[in-house]
Amino acid sequence: MKAKIGEKILNRKMEESYCGNILYKCAEEVEKRVSRCILAAGKKGIEYQHRKNMNRLQANSLLALTAAIWGSSFVVQQVGIGNLGTISFTGARFFVGALIVFPFAFRQFRRVEKVERKFRLKDWLSLLATGIVLFTAAALQQHGILRTTVTNAGFLTALSVPMVPFLGLFFLRRRVHFVVWPASIGCFIGTYIMSGAKGLEFAEGDLWVIASTIFWAVHVMLVGAMAVITRAPLVVAVVQFAVCGIIGLIFGYFIESPVMADFSGAILGICYVGIFSVGMAFTFQVVGQRYTPAADAAIILSSETIFAALGGMLILGERLTIMQFLGGALIFSSIIAVELLPHTRIGKARTLK
Repeated sequence: MKAKIGEKILNRKMEESYCGNILYKCAEEVEKRVSRCILAAGKKGIEYQHRKNMNRLQANSLLALTAAIWGSSFVVQQVGIGNLGTISFTGARFFVGALIVFPFAFRQFRRVEKVERKFRLKDWLSLLATGIVLFTAAALQQHGILRTTVTNAGFLTALSVPMVPFLGLFFLRRRVHFVVWPASIGCFIGTYIMSGAKGLEFAEGDLWVIASTIFWAVHVMLVGAMAVITRAPLVVAVVQFAVCGIIGLIFGYFIESPVMADFSGAILGICYVGIFSVGMAFTFQVVGQRYTPAADAAIILSSETIFAALGGMLILGERLTIMQFLGGALIFSSIIAVELLPHTRIGKARTLK
């Protein structure tokens, strides 16, 4: 009897030992498979992250496309505003741009919040400030253009080009490649030549235009910084568009008192500029500035003068003189120098941190 009981106990222990080995082996196999999955997912995540990044040439090409869209929009802004006031038009086009970009920005916001970083109150306040700076720059410029000549406005707006590296150096202690300084001056002179290169007779609106260049320069720096900090350029774009649009519509309502007929008369201009100049071009600017220094971006964006002149030639039948062509060539040469010289033996530009 005792022998049978001992045999049953022994058999049970053997069965338990056998089952335990199987469970152990199963657990070991599961652990290996999970490890492989995690490793594969990590590699895919790194590859995906790498694919998302832009190199400097791609970013600068995107900024050049931005300048092309902005330049072509000058024609539309000249003939498509109708009887609508400039502040109301500015608010309407930026509000349309915000609606266009919002679905993509919301998707990016959810991904960044889940995978990369959480948005803090400081981020939202900085984005609010960026939108206010954008509205201030656009409003001052529009206000000044109505009270000065096109020659003066085009020349004085170019002050923002050398102002970006100047502000970055003296307030942020951010060094730039030495070629940025002569290139900035070259863009400044080239814009002056393209605007007519005539004697300047300062008018009332000149101070407004000069004031706008300060805010344009600050805006270029803020956009680049916020795109890097938030890691969500589309969110930066849509927030600044919404802030600028809402402020513009509110100020326009109280200052210009527009009626629905004014908006209806300018609907084509609002939609074109809102979709392409704001929704696309300003968004391209934010994305591109995440991967290129602000000083380089300011020089490349100054090429909008060339595209505006081309748009005037092709659509409005305007003609350029030989001197104006030379001014465009000087701007283009400055942009090429900023793009290529840092990659030569002379030295490389410092990257954003």
